[in-house]
Amino acid sequence: MSDMKLEQVAITTSGNRNDKKSKKIFAVAQQAGQHVEMTLANLRSQRQGLTQAEAAKRLALYGRNEVAHEKAPPALIQLLMAFNNPFIYVLLVLALVSLFTDYILPLRAGQETDLSGVIIICTMVMLSGLLRFWQEFRTNRAAQALQSLVRSQVTVLRREPGSDTAQRQDVDMSELVPGDIILLSTGDQVPADVRLLSSRNLFISEAVLTGESLPVEKHSSDAGLDAEEQTAQELLASPNICLMGTSVASGTASAVVVATGGETWFGSLASSLTGSRPQTAFDRGVNSVSKLLIRFMLVMVPVVLLINGFTKGDWMDATLFALAVAVGLTPEMLPMIVSANLAKGAIAMSRRKVIVKKLNAIQNLGAMDVLCTDKTGTLTQDTILLAHHLDARGSEDEQVLLLAWLNSGSQSGAKNLMDRAVLCAGDKVISQSQRSQYQLVDELPFDFTRRRVSVLVEDLTQHRSQLICKGAVEEMLAVSVAVRQGDVVVALDAAQRAALLAQTERYHQQGYRVLLVATRDGELHAPLSDSDERDLVIQGMLTFRDPPKASAGKAIKALRDSGVTVKVLTGDNPLVTLRVCADVGLTDPAMLTGDQIEAMSDDELALEAERCTLFAQLTPLQKSRLVRLMQQNGHTVGFLGDGINDAPALRAADTGISVDSAADVAKASSDIILLEKDLQVLNEGVLKGRETFGNIIKYLNMTASSNFGNVFSLLVASAFIPFLPMLSIHLLIQNLMYDVSQLALPWDKVDREFLNKPRKWDAGNIKRFMLWMGPTSSIFDVTTFALMWFVFGANHAGVQSLFQSGWFIEGLLSQTLVVHMLRTRKIPFIQSRATLPVMLTTLAVMALGILIPFSPLGAMVGLVPLPWQYFPWLVLTLLSYCLVAQGMKRFYIRRFGQWF
Repeated sequence: MSDMKLEQVAITTSGNRNDKKSKKIFAVAQQAGQHVEMTLANLRSQRQGLTQAEAAKRLALYGRNEVAHEKAPPALIQLLMAFNNPFIYVLLVLALVSLFTDYILPLRAGQETDLSGVIIICTMVMLSGLLRFWQEFRTNRAAQALQSLVRSQVTVLRREPGSDTAQRQDVDMSELVPGDIILLSTGDQVPADVRLLSSRNLFISEAVLTGESLPVEKHSSDAGLDAEEQTAQELLASPNICLMGTSVASGTASAVVVATGGETWFGSLASSLTGSRPQTAFDRGVNSVSKLLIRFMLVMVPVVLLINGFTKGDWMDATLFALAVAVGLTPEMLPMIVSANLAKGAIAMSRRKVIVKKLNAIQNLGAMDVLCTDKTGTLTQDTILLAHHLDARGSEDEQVLLLAWLNSGSQSGAKNLMDRAVLCAGDKVISQSQRSQYQLVDELPFDFTRRRVSVLVEDLTQHRSQLICKGAVEEMLAVSVAVRQGDVVVALDAAQRAALLAQTERYHQQGYRVLLVATRDGELHAPLSDSDERDLVIQGMLTFRDPPKASAGKAIKALRDSGVTVKVLTGDNPLVTLRVCADVGLTDPAMLTGDQIEAMSDDELALEAERCTLFAQLTPLQKSRLVRLMQQNGHTVGFLGDGINDAPALRAADTGISVDSAADVAKASSDIILLEKDLQVLNEGVLKGRETFGNIIKYLNMTASSNFGNVFSLLVASAFIPFLPMLSIHLLIQNLMYDVSQLALPWDKVDREFLNKPRKWDAGNIKRFMLWMGPTSSIFDVTTFALMWFVFGANHAGVQSLFQSGWFIEGLLSQTLVVHMLRTRKIPFIQSRATLPVMLTTLAVMALGILIPFSPLGAMVGLVPLPWQYFPWLVLTLLSYCLVAQGMKRFYIRRFGQWF
């Protein structure tokens, strides 16, 4: 058989199984119904794995293990999507009308044609679309580059050519190929569709595919489904198949990769998953603003059309002019400005060790007002040290350390921080001869229900087996019947139990975490099961200390100063949690435990969630329940976690935050990845998120108010002036130049006051801002009308070009100046200055606007040079506008208590 296609991909389906998704289900399910050896033969693999050369060959054949929705669309598709915008459609309609009125009709009548309007409009369309395309193309490339910093590794077995010896090797998940043998342990994300070869107490969370929160037990039996009769739902229930996207809740396993990338069941769902993704708060905010502006357009444009049609008598010109007004009301550059701000924010945040997986999450991070965080590694140094190894009487005991070292060192799965601390301490005192005395027979991995881990070891010198169990105090006491007191074993009666609990509580109050170590001798055989964890003898206890971070207290204070309430959600002991939180400045906080939460209704817990700061001994589902209830209370909630037990809460939060060293499933569930697990890093990310959002809101407020003021002035002028106060082509040029003047806004800074509290979309304030600040500029438009009419004699149709030129310059300069007036609540140029890119862009646009009437372009579109006497009046008008706008700004802030 050639290596062109593996049998699992080449399988053909019959009858009603001719659609792509059914073929994928059928291919994976066939492996479920076959013997392991047959599956390996079909995949041309073996239990020792592939060679490096075979893996490379298959990678070239099947491609990388990535599903389609993870990739940005091709450049051509991005280019076409850049023009998919309702504001662009308005411009295209206007271009068609202009083509018909300025070219087709005059051409048929043998009159002079004019394509200048069409050229200007098409320039606006091309500029808006191409700028958006370029910015979003760079955004996608930047996002991919940032995500490449966060890698998911998979442990595979690889062998040398001609050798049957397997070697473990960590490879990037995207490099997996069909036939690879992988090893899975607690916290891993299943990286492809796989068929289990072996497993131990394996429970798989399939919530990402089924929504079911409880994990499902899997095992490597050969009993599968009838491949001709199964459905997708039944495939999930197959006991020996694990699908891409699910995660290991507990246990260990080895498996052979059956399908990768787009050939997986998850890959076949990629397009539907993308399409059904709910809108984020960011998307809803942008849409609400767009709908607001469109509603204004639908009201204002007919009014302009009717006034000009009835007063001027030329309905064709009135229609063209009304369409130009519609363009004047629409922020054509909104998509590009948003994309530029988000991309710049993501890159800036990456420099602060914050990697953004989803760009829209930047705004949600800035809007966050409650941060739920775990304790370990966030408030503490995440460098757990073994402090004591004690017998039941509280004395140091080397035998307890040896037992703990054997338990931690014999586990085949991932070692947690406490295991590593035990191994580090044991390596210093346990001799090589002692280590070689014991051999692992079997193990029972940790899970979040039992909260303990057991290993069965054989003492090679005494030829006897011993079960060594290590775990949480309460769970260990529940399966123990005796305790060793020196050389004597006594029954674990109520007095002994109370003494152990009292000793444990003393250490908890000092900030230590405590585990018990117990053993069981006798006839024990592999494989181990839960029922073997009984009749244990307590040998002693281990205490661990994770010192608090020096920066944690400052970071919590900084987050509080930024308007973010920090709440600690942990599965750890309440007393330990209280001590650590007190060390970092969370003094005397109200606290709830998991048992108390379980007894509460949602209404009761929603009230307590507002009052309490600490939540201890929580299960994963209790964490996600708390997050949802805080959201129902009106909060924007972020959750910072790194373990598999944090995955439900990460998915439920508005902003899921994880770290680069987190479990795969935690990273997959998050929106933002921290390269350093530190609240100070997160606080800097919050501020950058608010700055990014602030620059977007600036653009919306400035554009909406300025455009509305312009249109309001047009209504006034149209009602009293016997000719068009400005040609449609003038409006288009003015609008284009004004948009260009704001292209540098993503590089602007925002006032410190804006960063001091969470920021959310507020379409109501944008509407109010537009109605109050827009007409301010209209005051000086009207004074310019009077200036041109009475001072410069532009008061009849014969000199309308002079009138239009005067208003063109004043309107453009006042619009551009508004960028500096409205970008800050402070006094512009004095208390707050824009960044250099914004200053240069606006100065260039203002200079160009003054020159246009004196240029050939001005003559082509009907503008004429203005007398020098006009410019002192222009300076006076602009200075007066600045003073009035500043006064209106002060009034607005006092009246409504906010600016942006």
